[in-house]
Amino acid sequence: MKNKLQIEAATPANADQLSSNRGGRVSKYNYNRELPTNTVLEFLRKQLPEQYELAEVVGKWVWLEFPKASHRAAANTLSRLGFHWNQRRCVWQHPCGACAPYASHPKDPRSKYRSYFAADVLPA
Repeated sequence: MKNKLQIEAATPANADQLSSNRGGRVSKYNYNRELPTNTVLEFLRKQLPEQYELAEVVGKWVWLEFPKASHRAAANTLSRLGFHWNQRRCVWQHPCGACAPYASHPKDPRSKYRSYFAADVLPA
């Protein structure tokens, strides 16, 4: 059963069925993963101020480093916004439309891309 669901989830032809069966959550999640960095940061600042203080921008991506299970409500909200948990780096990540799944991934993207903490940057 699990393999069948994985195959169906990976099949683009079934995307409409999946989103209608789940109340549009799949398509909303994918839509939210395309949001620009500033929009994601603004949402965090207003809705999850504690997580906003931890938000690190790496290239165009937003990273949040806090334990996956420590704040269940925040984790659920982040997931709905389009964040995913990166097990290897132990951070929540949002691609902000800059997803390249087949690109080479450096050991630490912060060494390749500009990185800064959003809360440290004062708005203009």
